[in-house]
Amino acid sequence: MKASPDARPERWLSSLALVVIALISLGNVVTRYVTGGSLAFTEEFSVFLLVVLTFAGASVALRRNGHIRIGLLERALPAAPRQGLIAFQWLCAAIVLGLITWFGARLTWEEYQWESLSPGLGLPQWWYIVWLPVLSAAMLVRQTQQTLDRLSGRLEDEP
Repeated sequence: MKASPDARPERWLSSLALVVIALISLGNVVTRYVTGGSLAFTEEFSVFLLVVLTFAGASVALRRNGHIRIGLLERALPAAPRQGLIAFQWLCAAIVLGLITWFGARLTWEEYQWESLSPGLGLPQWWYIVWLPVLSAAMLVRQTQQTLDRLSGRLEDEP
């Protein structure tokens, strides 16, 4: 059996984010039950970690060829046009992910320059935003790896 390609850093990051979300949510529930109040930081951190979890998990799914795709046209085409379609799919994904990376990096830099603080805890806003360009760039790398594997025949698509 052929081993599935992996995206270990993103897998670890998404697992860590999920565990931390579970722990702070549990801590908030216990605190609310015992004291009647809630912990102030839980919502801000949970939303931030959910975004990290989403992007890191999407990167893992890209590397493992796990994103949903309609393959009817791919399966109907002969080999040469199919490879052209796969390359076109990569180009479209690269444009979208490249734009997210570029504008996310610009937004991070602007938040750093403006010294914006988060509304809940007063932490630097760029600490949260920096993960957007970093993880979208990781997704671009994983998309490229997946495309190269598909074009070379190392990654079999489902029949």
